[in-house]
Amino acid sequence: MQALQFQATGSLDHLSFADLPMPVPAEGEVLVRVEAAGLNPSDMKNVLGRFPYTTLPRVPGRDFAGVVEQGPAQLLGKAVWGTGRGPGFTRDGSHARYLTVPAQGVTPMPQSLTFAQAASLGVPYTTAWDALERAQVQAGTRLLIIGANGAVGQAALALARLRGAQVLAAVRRPEQATSLHARGIDTLVLGDHEQLRMQVEAVYPGGAQVVFDTTGFWLPAAVDALAPFGRIALIAAPADGTVQLPALSLYRRGGELIGVNSLLYDTIGCAAMLHSFTEAFDQGHLPRPEAPCQIPLAEGVISYRALEAGSTEKVVLIPS
Repeated sequence: MQALQFQATGSLDHLSFADLPMPVPAEGEVLVRVEAAGLNPSDMKNVLGRFPYTTLPRVPGRDFAGVVEQGPAQLLGKAVWGTGRGPGFTRDGSHARYLTVPAQGVTPMPQSLTFAQAASLGVPYTTAWDALERAQVQAGTRLLIIGANGAVGQAALALARLRGAQVLAAVRRPEQATSLHARGIDTLVLGDHEQLRMQVEAVYPGGAQVVFDTTGFWLPAAVDALAPFGRIALIAAPADGTVQLPALSLYRRGGELIGVNSLLYDTIGCAAMLHSFTEAFDQGHLPRPEAPCQIPLAEGVISYRALEAGSTEKVVLIPS
């Protein structure tokens, strides 16, 4: 079968397009014919060696949508989607024509979505769900989402509005703000870190009850924009893993800091999350995502390199 595979880490030069044997599902597993597989920054970072627990050689890829070809009778022929810890790290992942996962690690995908759309949502939606759930975002919560234009930010916007939260988006560029305003979302354009508190308090007097920083670069400013007893959910994006924490300011507000890492959830845990989204998509309570850029799997290495170079375009890889 066609697949991407890396034999070593440290450089994308180790990633190549290969012809590999078809995987054989073990007892309690399913064989999925992958129709589309999401490409996420963590996939690229995995090849670069950022995850020390990855075993080699390895097929990367976490997110997938496809059809079950072998497994329990109730799943045979079903269109499913999945994501989670394991694929791409300690077992072969989704950037291949076929993959195997636990049978409970897949769930029927929304009928309203294409394979490409479903494959683009796994990591962003499970990450956003984890952040909102653990930060106790509910109806009426004053929520600030920093980096709302990214895949995780867009997922957080959709899920927060579904929960009935008050939502304030923060983005870097005016054209991004214009697009969000057109959707009826209050939006501010990020400037200097020192300005964030005033910008937020102009919308939320007293500060935001929850700040979700999807970039990992706004923690000191986020603390200053926080209401008393507020909560910050954080994705630590810097390569060296170091983020400055103004501990005294956080302490004086009685604030909480929540680390968000979707890789703490295996495919079974993620399948439960995805299952909860399916009805919301099919009933129109969650917006259908824009069609992602679809790239043949054979050209996948080029897409990995574009991601390393800073591309923010959402890409799914399509086996043929």
